[in-house]
Amino acid sequence: MTYRNAEECWRIIQKELRRDLLVEIERFARENQSPARVVFGTSGWRGEIGTDFTFRNVSVVAEAILNVLKSEDEELKKALGFKDFNELKKRGIIVGHDNRFLGPQFARAVMEVLSGAGIKLYFAGETTTPEISASIEMLHAGCSINITPSHNPSNYSGLKFNPADGGPAGPEITNRIEQEANSLMSLYKTDATSGSLNYEHIDTTALYREFLERQGVLSLERIEDFLESEDCYIVVDHVHGATRGRPERLIRNAVELIGQKLVLLRTEDDYLFGGVAPEPSAKNMQNVVRLLKEADARYRLGVIMDPDGDRIRFADHRMQIPMNYFGAMAMHFLHKYKGVEGVVVKSVGTSNFVNAIALKEGIPVRETKVGFKNFRTFLLPNAREKAIVAFEESDGITAGNHTLEKDALFGFLLAIEMVATTGKNLSDYLTELMERYGYYYPDRSGIEVDRSLAGEILRKKIQTLAEQYSTGSIINVGGRSLKIVDQITVDGVKFILEDGSWFMIRPSGTEPKVRFYIESRDPVEKKALFTVAETLTREAIK
Repeated sequence: MTYRNAEECWRIIQKELRRDLLVEIERFARENQSPARVVFGTSGWRGEIGTDFTFRNVSVVAEAILNVLKSEDEELKKALGFKDFNELKKRGIIVGHDNRFLGPQFARAVMEVLSGAGIKLYFAGETTTPEISASIEMLHAGCSINITPSHNPSNYSGLKFNPADGGPAGPEITNRIEQEANSLMSLYKTDATSGSLNYEHIDTTALYREFLERQGVLSLERIEDFLESEDCYIVVDHVHGATRGRPERLIRNAVELIGQKLVLLRTEDDYLFGGVAPEPSAKNMQNVVRLLKEADARYRLGVIMDPDGDRIRFADHRMQIPMNYFGAMAMHFLHKYKGVEGVVVKSVGTSNFVNAIALKEGIPVRETKVGFKNFRTFLLPNAREKAIVAFEESDGITAGNHTLEKDALFGFLLAIEMVATTGKNLSDYLTELMERYGYYYPDRSGIEVDRSLAGEILRKKIQTLAEQYSTGSIINVGGRSLKIVDQITVDGVKFILEDGSWFMIRPSGTEPKVRFYIESRDPVEKKALFTVAETLTREAIK
């Protein structure tokens, strides 16, 4: 069968799991010369392989990044973290990829563009986002380019750019890359060759372990002692991603425990991820939960990580524990058990469970816009307000004195240390905290709206709700009249109600969608909060 384009071919591949058709996708990726509109979202540029994520367009974006790195703009150089291009050439650029289809080939295309500029190149090969972030620090590299779309479905690839501090690039950088790439798109003709490349191959996993030992946020010794001496059973689902092989190398003697105390799932190559979106979702974690329930060890812990290792979800034999809860537990653990001082940082759509803990413990809370890059100011080494922990409801976490990137490997190791130190399974620790600080039930949903509303128009319409329903207003929620006691408008509009529940209405910046984030104090009240959020949204956009 002849396929008109990659999109049509992908539909058949994903519906029927036709791995044999990936050769057609590679052909489209190499032959398709159509320009693409480059947009860096909350975590890089992403596109469908063979449709807009093609070898030509990856080369365009690499050329755009190179041009931005050569810029003489002082503010831009400050954001990038080096004084000039000559310094960058000496410090070098780390290039890596996750284990998706054509990852090594796309990484090579990037290096071919960079090689002509005389830049020192470090090639990480198959790696994870947090390992690259730590390696920038350990090698004093100038920046990194990682070929990954994170947790997106199998038809996607992507490109992440991290500046010299190792964190996700902020809009002051990505906006310039977007502008440059889109101006090059219709004109670009690649002159890169497929000859030999000069680069240094680096072991990012070894560098990451050195980073952990140097920073001292985690006690690897305590983790290792716990695994060797205690009656424990740990299940890790890699979902065919690049986190595979990491537990065995980060935890000494872990290889000897595989199949007994340590079970590793979905470690083999599968470019289609078994037909699922490779995200750390409740549905994808069902096999982990099953194995934990069947085991009889005293301590049981399970995690699932996305392909590039920046998102994670937790469980034990009693319940799944999403980041809304685990982030709060991490803050309490680091503060109470390890004596870490500072502030707690979270995105505005994240549970207020951590707020309740922080209030009673006298810890300031800082809420930011959605997107991990917004945590940067609280994670820098010289931060005026240093994060004890920084996390977002979409499964990302890090801590002060760790990487500026969200880090599933850190979350995994922290969970083990948490169990080892407290002597409690995660669900027992969570129950103890909820009984002390209150019960919170977060959730999220959303609706699509007319395409004509996408972007700034939608944002302005949603913002009118802040004026219409100001602090002190009464709102009906499931037949109950509740007062709005506070508003947060850093990203959409978040209404906090007098009973401690809240709902947030957040328009997408690029798509015709509105997202709802809610949190009730009673699980039966979730539906009523979603109803209010949708009613107010439709009222605002009519």
